[in-house]
Amino acid sequence: MGSPSFVQPTFIDLFCGIGGMRLAFESAGCRCVFSSDWDKFAQQTYAANFGESPRGDLRKINSDEIPDHDILVGGFPCQPFSISGVSKKNSLGRAHGFEDRTQGTLFFEIARVIRDKQPAAFLLENVKNLVGHDRGRTFKVILQTLEKDLDYFIEYRVLDGAAYVPQHRERLYIVGFREPRNFNWPDSPVSYPSFRSILDRTPDDKYTLTTRLWDYLKRYAKKHREAGNGFGYGLVDFEGISRTLSARYYKDGSEILISRGPGRNPRRLTPRECARLMGFPESFVVPVSDTQAYRQFGNSVVVPLVADLAGQIVDALRSPVVIVPKQLDLLAAN
Repeated sequence: MGSPSFVQPTFIDLFCGIGGMRLAFESAGCRCVFSSDWDKFAQQTYAANFGESPRGDLRKINSDEIPDHDILVGGFPCQPFSISGVSKKNSLGRAHGFEDRTQGTLFFEIARVIRDKQPAAFLLENVKNLVGHDRGRTFKVILQTLEKDLDYFIEYRVLDGAAYVPQHRERLYIVGFREPRNFNWPDSPVSYPSFRSILDRTPDDKYTLTTRLWDYLKRYAKKHREAGNGFGYGLVDFEGISRTLSARYYKDGSEILISRGPGRNPRRLTPRECARLMGFPESFVVPVSDTQAYRQFGNSVVVPLVADLAGQIVDALRSPVVIVPKQLDLLAAN
């Protein structure tokens, strides 16, 4: 548990992926004391950039093996709650949400650590669809667990990364404090960089779509257009923003394609361009294959957005504790 001064808050990085949250909280002056992720390729990228390999499956890590810390940070797996994840599981006849016993219950691993370690604050991140999943019942369970069972003061909001990077990326952020604090959501930047600003000048030709794949994507888009659906590839407006970069980008790159001019097939983003699209610094090392890199950046967070959130959380921890109605009731009872 944290020191009242919070001179340099400590944090743990759960379901850390490649460390987008860590970069953000370190930029806010915090120090990481523990990390965990079960994906071996994410562990490789994390180790290449932070000099330490995350511990594995959180379900196999006892709470007493986790150091005390001021802030818990966790982007718990979102596939059971995402629109694409739910659709895929429905088609396979598999459960989703909390009924998914392999991923959906991982939120309760975070709840276990919060209960046992009592951090002063936490930040949880997930897909926008979590709020409405199962007609809101899933999110209701999450809020009840955090507010009623764990007795934390909770705020949540869906924020779009387009305020920071040229990408439409809405994600749910849940902020919690053990004691009531003056927390303010960050003010979004007035303008975002154009998509052109993240592009490589001389991308390798290997990122250009084959004619076979390009013809398939055009046929696929035409079929759905004629059926009245909105499915299809997305050619980027160089002065605007792109669609959301997903973990499936490695398959065909269809959601974000770069025009190469008349008579030429479009290309997909390079891994470095994906890193920029998520707000990672140029110094960030990508030691894995392109396929794994696409998965990793598609699963990560918009770093500058989370950095602003981290700064607001740290500021709140350094502010005085606030008296709230619940505390007034307790004082009156005594």
